Amino acid sequence: MEKALRIAVLDMNNGVQNEGMRCIRKAIENFGEEEGFPVTYEVFNVRQENRVPDLGFDGYISSGGPGSPHPAGEPWERKFFNFLDAVLLYNQNRKNRIKKPVLLICHSFQLACIYWKAGLVGNRRSTSFGTFPVHKTRYAHDEPLFEGLDDPFWVVDSRDFQVIQPNGPVLERMGAKILCLEKIRPHVDLERAVMAIRFTKEIIGTQFHPEADAAGMGRHFTNEERREKIIKTYGKAKYEDMIAHLGDPDKIALTESVILPRFLASVRKAAGVFQEINEAGPGVMS
Repeated sequence: MEKALRIAVLDMNNGVQNEGMRCIRKAIENFGEEEGFPVTYEVFNVRQENRVPDLGFDGYISSGGPGSPHPAGEPWERKFFNFLDAVLLYNQNRKNRIKKPVLLICHSFQLACIYWKAGLVGNRRSTSFGTFPVHKTRYAHDEPLFEGLDDPFWVVDSRDFQVIQPNGPVLERMGAKILCLEKIRPHVDLERAVMAIRFTKEIIGTQFHPEADAAGMGRHFTNEERREKIIKTYGKAKYEDMIAHLGDPDKIALTESVILPRFLASVRKAAGVFQEINEAGPGVMS
């Protein structure tokens, strides 16, 4: 019988209702159904329950969340940073032939950039909310998780903070590569934010939300109360653009169909190697 793929989901939403966790759960469940093999997941409520996973899972997805990413001395922060250290050290250990893939989304991405000193994380002049194009760097063309996406490709973005001024020496020491940047704005004299980094061969982070379920989010945001709130805050034109982009199969739906499924496929590949080694017997490497 095939071993189930085990995914740990780190919920960073601090109890705030959101679409991101629904989208992550749906993506994991759909992946197992479409690939025809068992996939299980466990959710760890990091900020409310001070819980993080151990290294017994095959892969890890850490969600977005509200509030400032800058540490405030809360107990969960040390646990989360210890988790980052543990998975990084595990993957660096050559004795561990089977690695642990990690996907860090939005708030988790910002936390990692602060902890690893990968760049400056600061407040945006105004909230970024909606659907936007992001532009690939030359490194993104060799990124397996972005294969099949256009340049630029479209993403769902929701944030008050941004990563700018990447720390070259730190990124070089980690072997990290910046994969994409904020949309080009010739009329705005501001540095473009970093939108994704491949930190290591196993760890990738995105500022945007690759889990965004275009159809589900379209239904969510057409709710009358939410619709009026978005229009009041961001304007009718932005609302109508967002709804149109969510309904376009070449925009958000394409991104949704590529990044997270490819990440889960990379987890499955690692878990498959693990099965082969186990079947070969203790201490036998394939």
